[in-house]
Amino acid sequence: MTKRRDLLMRAMALGLATPLAGCDLEDPDHPDLADKFLHMMSAWNDRVQAALFDPHTLAPTFRPDQITQPPRFNAFYDISQVLVIDPATYKLELGGQIADKTPWTLTQLNALPQQGQITRLVCVEGWRVIGQWAGVPLAYFLRRVGADLTCRYVAFRCADGYYSSIDMASALHPQTILALQFLGQPLTPAFGAPVRLRIPTKLGFKNPKQIMQLAVTNIYPGGYWEDQGYNWFSGS
Repeated sequence: MTKRRDLLMRAMALGLATPLAGCDLEDPDHPDLADKFLHMMSAWNDRVQAALFDPHTLAPTFRPDQITQPPRFNAFYDISQVLVIDPATYKLELGGQIADKTPWTLTQLNALPQQGQITRLVCVEGWRVIGQWAGVPLAYFLRRVGADLTCRYVAFRCADGYYSSIDMASALHPQTILALQFLGQPLTPAFGAPVRLRIPTKLGFKNPKQIMQLAVTNIYPGGYWEDQGYNWFSGS
């Protein structure tokens, strides 16, 4: 199945590249032609990836001795700029198509059923690390708060100004969690404390840290990097 999917993706990529030969993307009369064409390709790619996504296929898992040491910090800013949020006052705000929008404290989140995983985080820049995570399955949490699971998107806003969103099928994937621990300990600020999304079926930038707000919606929410041209789906 994997080989068949890879072959299909290569064929589709070749089909997208073909029109480029007949397009003058440097035409001075159409300076935004290249940008429009690339946005069209990205949107088409999102649809293809969503169609190929299998919500029952798990991302690879690893042994404890395969965990990357030391762990690697990643963000759109330097580690010296990481915000420190008081866990005692933290509250996860809820919005959109959710029946019970009562905010959740960190203590309440930790009291919910927890799931651990040793999975690989793959950065769009090309590097990858293996880490040990634990937290609340997002599917369980969404059902617990009465989220409308027929909606298309789950959106996240973070303390540092970052924001992102994922499709509902990926949100309900069994390995998608609201992570509260890393390497067997509570999350530290550098790795997303108090709460971050861990979704091993998508690229690293789809794993927002320091989540302050979660919303369920049918209105496309975009994302920090996605609004700058990154592929939105960015997953397997």
